[in-house]
Amino acid sequence: MDNDTALIVATVHDYFTGWFDGDVSRMERALHRDLVKRSPGQDQASTLSFVTAEQMITWTGEGEGVQVASGLADRKIEVDVLDVKHDIASVLVRSEPYHEYLHLVRTRDGWKIANALWCTP
Repeated sequence: MDNDTALIVATVHDYFTGWFDGDVSRMERALHRDLVKRSPGQDQASTLSFVTAEQMITWTGEGEGVQVASGLADRKIEVDVLDVKHDIASVLVRSEPYHEYLHLVRTRDGWKIANALWCTP
């Protein structure tokens, strides 16, 4: 695993583990301030719901992810780095209960998650 790939995987783990543990500092470290996290709406994706970095950080601090994690039998997080080109990367993450496609960007502060598209199976 090259250095960029290792750093990208570490960022993804900050994001997921930060969520599941209610660790705001890990979540803040992982997210780009302009994050847009989207998921299909209830109307079969005619609309997309979206969340901002500020909302994710707030919900992390409020323990939303801790509640999710408390009901999980397994917290395994599979991270597949699909592509890295210069300062951008694409990642697929499989976990219980999430399936997410992430786009990351290299910043002066390291790799940050800029976009997320997710669903629960």
